[in-house]
Amino acid sequence: MTAVRVGLFGLLGSGNLGNDGSLEAVLGYLRSAHPEAVVDALCGGPEAVTTRFGIPATRLHWNRAEYRTASRAGAIASKGLGKLVDVFRTAAWVRRHDVVIVPGMGVLEATLPLRPWGFPYSLFLLCASGRLLGTRVALVSVGAAEIRDRPTRALVRWSARLAAYRSYRDTQSRDAMRAMGVDTARDEVYPDLAFSLPAPPASAPAGTPGPVCVGVMDFHGGNDDRARAEEIHRRYLDGTIRFVGALVEEGRPVRLLTGDTCDAPVVAAILDAVDSPLVTAAETASLADLMKEMAAADTVVAVRYHNLICALKTGTPALAVSYAAKSDALMERMGLGAFCHPAREVDADRLLEQFRALEKRSTELRRTLAERNLAAARQLEDQFTALTSAVFPAADHAPREAS
Repeated sequence: MTAVRVGLFGLLGSGNLGNDGSLEAVLGYLRSAHPEAVVDALCGGPEAVTTRFGIPATRLHWNRAEYRTASRAGAIASKGLGKLVDVFRTAAWVRRHDVVIVPGMGVLEATLPLRPWGFPYSLFLLCASGRLLGTRVALVSVGAAEIRDRPTRALVRWSARLAAYRSYRDTQSRDAMRAMGVDTARDEVYPDLAFSLPAPPASAPAGTPGPVCVGVMDFHGGNDDRARAEEIHRRYLDGTIRFVGALVEEGRPVRLLTGDTCDAPVVAAILDAVDSPLVTAAETASLADLMKEMAAADTVVAVRYHNLICALKTGTPALAVSYAAKSDALMERMGLGAFCHPAREVDADRLLEQFRALEKRSTELRRTLAERNLAAARQLEDQFTALTSAVFPAADHAPREAS
């Protein structure tokens, strides 16, 4: 029997820990359910993916300067040529596979600044190639949000329509795709893929107040906030600095966490503004590293979606500084819907009130999180079973005859 050929697609290996965590989760599923599968990736950071996960990987874009701003005529021409070349590169890569999986990530949303001819165009090329060449493309536990920008909206809508399998990480994502004209009658909702990753046991010290993990982000608003991006960033940063400073005044150790390499300037700004040995920054290279930090904390306050997932997965009470509806939906699903604060309007005093209310309910919420995590793990087992049935060749998962 010929081994099934599986491709993994996305902005993987590019410095975003959440994206790589989704990849890790799907690789775990493949190695368990389809151990004979031949796996490779088309991704943003092929060298990092190969080094960390041990699979062959190809660069997503022909133009190496794809994500740099092009102002000179030569650079603009190179980008245009790259878009044409990527049509053929993507199709050639897709053709070599039986199945292509897009593992989680917010691939159907524009809650952060996004140009239509960047990743939305790449995703459309993937899904169109899959439909034309007979390769099944699966969008697995992905995030979605209704998009106003017409070119981006059109590319995202057609990508979803052309995929052979779709599932979403929350109900709001499915509703958004339905609102954008996609038939979602057969699409299911499952937890984010990161909930299938192993978590370390909680190790927060008992008795005296312990450390607080504060996850930060280089936040400038979303696609519709470009005109006031700097104002939003300044308000977010000032509020976060005031919040961290207040915790330090109470003698609380604060551990700063990131979720992407682009968040480093925010960490530096906080360390510069709050000059105290109680404030330290963690070096994290994976969701496992984040979970280890959070398992040792009393409480987590975080912006990035997968920072929140790591906190909830370890059973650590968390307060979401929400930049999109997906964070609110996640918190509601895990029983912490009352503990959300808008990232665009960070009010340090109000954030402190919510933080103290959260800590008062810590014991109760840890029990709730333990129950919700068990339910999430069971749902993801169902998700992987459904994925196997939907997109893998029948011979690959047919029962083996006893020898």
